[in-house]
Amino acid sequence: MASAVTVPGFLAVDSGGSGLRVVVGEVGSGRTSGPLASGEPVRTGARGIDAGHFMEQLVPMVRALTKSSEASEVSEPADLSDLGTAVIGAAGLATLGDGLREELPAALAREFGVRTVALAADAVTAYAGALGTRPGAVVAAGTGLIAIGTDLVGWRRADGWGHLLGDCGGGAWIGRAGLEAALRAYDGRDGGSAALLTCAEEQFGAMAGLPGKVYPRPDRPAVLAAFAPRVAECAPDDPVAAGILRAAARHMAESAVAVCPATGEPQVALTGGLFKLGEPLLVPLHEELAKRLPHARLVAAEGDPLDGAVRIARDLAAGALVLPGDELMLTVVASKGRGDHF
Repeated sequence: MASAVTVPGFLAVDSGGSGLRVVVGEVGSGRTSGPLASGEPVRTGARGIDAGHFMEQLVPMVRALTKSSEASEVSEPADLSDLGTAVIGAAGLATLGDGLREELPAALAREFGVRTVALAADAVTAYAGALGTRPGAVVAAGTGLIAIGTDLVGWRRADGWGHLLGDCGGGAWIGRAGLEAALRAYDGRDGGSAALLTCAEEQFGAMAGLPGKVYPRPDRPAVLAAFAPRVAECAPDDPVAAGILRAAARHMAESAVAVCPATGEPQVALTGGLFKLGEPLLVPLHEELAKRLPHARLVAAEGDPLDGAVRIARDLAAGALVLPGDELMLTVVASKGRGDHF
């Protein structure tokens, strides 16, 4: 096997509700490792996202990725032990990121010799993955929902306030609305859906026990969002289910309007697992966007939030990052070398 060639490397991380996804890659080339996933969400505590728990998961994953790169069977395997740049995209960074911002850069310097760190809200990495560095807006929808837009001067965000206060049109919102319609049918109240009642009983059992299966759960948003596909399943034949998805589409379009640049020819992209619901959601959403944002162009998302973290890492390492900085949404800090304080 050929000896490894030391090349500058980068680390890119997507931290979300399903855990960490991590890749390492070479600066100045298109080569990246395959992603590793932890499957365990990073804990939150009194200081927000737990930086210690983040590093407990990250360190062995990065060691495994750099080791596999060194052991590659290609003619000139890359030694990616010099991870000078790191980009961390994290859900909740804007509102729960104080601990990460204070502790993570120094921890990455100690463990991996990282000299430049970008801490980004997951909405920013979703934007970079979907649109790169073009002005426009991105609606990111999964269990929750957030819209983010930029004119490349500053960022604007809308919603993303969680399932109790917002995330209007997201998976938990759709699932909750579907279950409400099921309970209305169960009670005999107006606005109910017999089709959704049948689906809810299949998924959760007797309706009398539904509150006990939802309210105590720490993963309540995910439990609610798990019912969203049943709403989409019923929508072609059930006007109540179809109405829920039309309302979700209106909420999404309202958030997109709130963040999309008002001038020029901005692009709008949709990203996130919720759009796998397909036509029952996408058809009314496309109609709403065309009506409310006639000056914008709807385009397919080029990649996901991990792709966005990689894109930011490459630009940052090359000194070519043009996405605007923001105290809460995207910050870059640098040190002089391994172990230096940031």
